[in-house]
Amino acid sequence: MTSELFFAYVIATLIVLAIPGPTIMLVVSYALTQGRKSAVASVLGVGLGDATAAAASLMGLGAILATSATAFTVLKWVGAIYLVWLGLKMWRSRPTALGPHQVADVPPRKIFWHAYVVTALNPKGIVFFMAFLPHFIAPHAPVVPQLALLGTTFVALGVLNAAAYAYAAAALGQKLRSPSLLRLVNKVGGAFLISAAAMTATLQRSAN
Repeated sequence: MTSELFFAYVIATLIVLAIPGPTIMLVVSYALTQGRKSAVASVLGVGLGDATAAAASLMGLGAILATSATAFTVLKWVGAIYLVWLGLKMWRSRPTALGPHQVADVPPRKIFWHAYVVTALNPKGIVFFMAFLPHFIAPHAPVVPQLALLGTTFVALGVLNAAAYAYAAAALGQKLRSPSLLRLVNKVGGAFLISAAAMTATLQRSAN
């Protein structure tokens, strides 16, 4: 693989990642209400979820999802239902006033697993790898090392992108102290997650 081809892949990946999807909506929702302590957990969950999707794609699952309407539909609705559950839970929560150094008490491990499940169960992500990566493969070089490099690069850039969103949202969340404002943030965050569920539920099998 030439350096020019790899650079083009990095630019294309950054553009794709910059568009907020279900994963970023989840990361932002947690960061707004939980603060910076959620950032590490959610970003690690996103990284592992992306790695799982990439590995599944490289092992052939992407090809299966691209040809099987049933497999795609099952993953799509599992992910959508999970996002709705998270969104409703956040919408109904009743926050209390936060002190200068207090944040809502949600265990980091739960945030981590929520981010992982939402990212790993996004079928479009799996199909995306199968459709996107081959465009940046040099035909006369070994394929496996190239796929490994491209997959690893995507995961690393995805982690950086999620971290940028998380810390920006956490910085905004630190300015919110009153219960009424926190309640509004929870409702906005819940609406984001439910919107993400709608996006997931309406995904088509084509990797567009």
